[in-house]
Amino acid sequence: MSEREELQALAREARVLLERERARGRDRVVMTLPGFEAPVPAPIPASAPPPAATPTFAPRGDLPDDLGTLARLVTECRKCGLCGTRTNTVFADGSTSARLVFIGEAPGRDEDLRGLPFVGRAGQLLDKMIAAIDLRRDEVYICNVLKCRPPENRTPAPDEVEQCLPYLEQQLALVRPALICALGLSAAQALLKTKSSMASLRGRTFEYRGIPLIPTYHPAALLRNPGLKREAWADMQRVRDTLKARTAS
Repeated sequence: MSEREELQALAREARVLLERERARGRDRVVMTLPGFEAPVPAPIPASAPPPAATPTFAPRGDLPDDLGTLARLVTECRKCGLCGTRTNTVFADGSTSARLVFIGEAPGRDEDLRGLPFVGRAGQLLDKMIAAIDLRRDEVYICNVLKCRPPENRTPAPDEVEQCLPYLEQQLALVRPALICALGLSAAQALLKTKSSMASLRGRTFEYRGIPLIPTYHPAALLRNPGLKREAWADMQRVRDTLKARTAS
């Protein structure tokens, strides 16, 4: 056999061996060639999935420890001026045992009228985003940082966020999700206590009191600028994959 034929035979053997070892769960194989000696590495064990996230904070003692009573308390809230312009408070929608929570910044006009989060055009797009990661709206928990609509859908003021944030913190402590997706810059900034831009936040995974948090664009921003949808889809894939890892048994 010529040298070239010998090398071709070795290459075929290597391919067969590599495919066999990949099927066994290894991602690296070391071969020895005639005349050379190399240590054989130990098998690479399959990586165990990360443990499910456990919030590092308990429910607040100054607020109700069940979501129904907390929602009723929110309807009576008069801590900021938004109580004078709202039609309805907007507490949450979805499953109270959800492993994934979506948090927006504040209700809009449709949400204010119906008392439910994300029910307008942006909500319809959010439903499609949820379906794209193989979930249904009734399998996730959806809420906002603010429980009342700011006039003309303006950006929430810092004092409004400060007054409303305890309600959101209590919601998260009671739902105990495995993952949070912050929809929009205002929501991400409020939860992460940062003034960073969305460009510097998205594409990364942060932590909110022991819970992984992934920021992405608000669906309303995607309606205004469809060019952002490619990046938003990448974020949703990160949400899907992180959720699977965090909830794997």
